[in-house]
Amino acid sequence: MRSGHMVGPQVPELEAAHLVDLMSHTATGNHLAFAELYDLTARRVYGTVLRVLRSPEHAEEVTQEVYAEVWQQAARYVPSKGSVIAWMITVARRRAVDRARSVSSEMAREGRYVGVAEPDIDDVWHRATQKQDIERLRHGLQSLTHVQSEALALAYYENLTQSQIATRLNVPLGTVKTRIRGAMKRLGEALGGEA
Repeated sequence: MRSGHMVGPQVPELEAAHLVDLMSHTATGNHLAFAELYDLTARRVYGTVLRVLRSPEHAEEVTQEVYAEVWQQAARYVPSKGSVIAWMITVARRRAVDRARSVSSEMAREGRYVGVAEPDIDDVWHRATQKQDIERLRHGLQSLTHVQSEALALAYYENLTQSQIATRLNVPLGTVKTRIRGAMKRLGEALGGEA
């Protein structure tokens, strides 16, 4: 297993090969390999889950479940069937859809036992709090600098790794990390420490 990270732009094939290497070491119970695998893939896995569930709380829980499954099932990964990240994204989507169905089913069950007037009150309350959350998020996004916003968009909307963002923007990896960390801090402050 390689130690440390590559310096400079990473060729996608080399990155994919490194993930395969980490997965094979994870399959043998190597905690360090698993930790690095997590570091390199967590943002994309979480982003995938969040897009399905649209709830940070549920997305965090499901992301933890995904990595528990990756740890337990790493030996079942077959490189010839697809990349490590594709396999992990498939696991993430499946788990996210399962959670969405579970939550929907639970809400339907609860709805059968609630009086007719109560859902209207809950719905109004939910819409009001959702509007407040959206306004806080909008304010937080407006407070970002252009470079922070650009780095965040590449990470979350294009699913690029920090190394790929550094290559795309032609800036050092440390700069990308600083921009994203600063952006997340500002958004967290705008959301009252929730991000």
